[in-house]
Order: sequence, then C-alpha cells, then structure tokens
Amino acid sequence: MRFELEVHHRNVPGDELLAELRRVAALLSPETVTIERFNEHAKFHNTTLSRRFGSWFKALDAAGLPRTRNLNLTTEQLFENLVTVWLKLGRQPKYQDLTKEHSLFSAGTYENRFGSWRKALEAFVSWANEGAQPTERPSSAQSSAQPRGPRNINWRLRALVLMRDGARCQLCGAEARDGAKLHVDHIIPWSKGGATILSNLRVLCHVCNIGKSDVDTIPEG
Repeated sequence: MRFELEVHHRNVPGDELLAELRRVAALLSPETVTIERFNEHAKFHNTTLSRRFGSWFKALDAAGLPRTRNLNLTTEQLFENLVTVWLKLGRQPKYQDLTKEHSLFSAGTYENRFGSWRKALEAFVSWANEGAQPTERPSSAQSSAQPRGPRNINWRLRALVLMRDGARCQLCGAEARDGAKLHVDHIIPWSKGGATILSNLRVLCHVCNIGKSDVDTIPEG
C-alpha cells in the first residue's frame, strides 16, 4: 500500500481556476452552476475559488458567468439538514463534515446564506430555541395541566432534544454514529395525555424502544 499526500490548490493560477469554472459551466449550463454542482464535477473545491476571488459570486463574475443560487431552498430546509447531520455524527457538525456522505448541502451553501459557518450555527441554535419549552421533566400528575400540542414532533423540538441528549439513547447510551437507530420518545405517552414538549421528550435507541408505540423515528437523511 502506498501513502500519498493530499493535493492542495493554493498556488493554482487564477486563470486556471476560472478555466475550470467555465469548463463545468459548459458541461452543465451557466444557469445551473451552483456550489453543490460545481463541487461534484470540478477538480477544485469551491472554497479555493472563494478564497482566491473573495467569494463564490465574485468568482462567477470574474469568469463572466451569471450568479447562481437555489432560490427555492428555505432556511428551514438548511436547518433540518443540520439536525440530520448532527444525528449522524452524534455531535455538533464541523465545517469539514458537510460532505455528500453526511449532508445534502455543502458548507459553502451555509456561508452564502449566513455569511460564515459560525453564523450559520448561531442562527440554527436561535431557530431551535424558538421552540424551547421548560426543561424539567414532568410527572404523570403534572402532565394533565400542560397543553399537549400535536403528536407530531417538529424539527425545532427534534433539534433541541438531540442537542440536550447528545444524540445518545438515554437508557443504554447507544449512539447514531455507532449504528444505533434513534427515536424521539414521549416520556409520558401522548396516548395517555403526555404533551409534545421538550420536557416530555427523550432520545431512545430502537432496541430500548421495542414494544412502545408513542415514538417518532428521527429521519436518517
């Protein structure tokens, strides 16, 4: 087995970077050269062009190509994707984690929308916290006094349960990154009056949850 160093493109001439951008544009069509599609077909990563020219849009301008962005992609879709990536990794995603293996969108997509990867994470946490509820877990007697809400667990609550419980089964400690299939479970079953609020939800693995009916499987993405 031979070991080879990863190739870096920091010293590639700007003209060569622009030529590659135009080549991909000709392959796809200028109107569809999004960051995601460029990274699928190009020899260089979009971050190489963004650093060289100041931003992805400036690189498109320098190449004489129209600016492209998925205008139909909502902020909520970006955040839902982060929940899925967080689940797969069992921890807060890092910039380099947003690969096709784990994520539907590249880190560059988040940079373009929010200005930086850090700002994207800050916005994500703020978004999730908008759905925050009291964190004290209720007793059976307390549950009847609280509004139940719908049985379905929305993405904000999924995110909060995931961050609070660390993408780990609260009974046996199994994690998604070890292959465990995780669920969001009502502590007091919804069918028995339990509310769909943060304080009445927890993460359980499939094995610990066998035989229960008040569960909502976390999508695998």
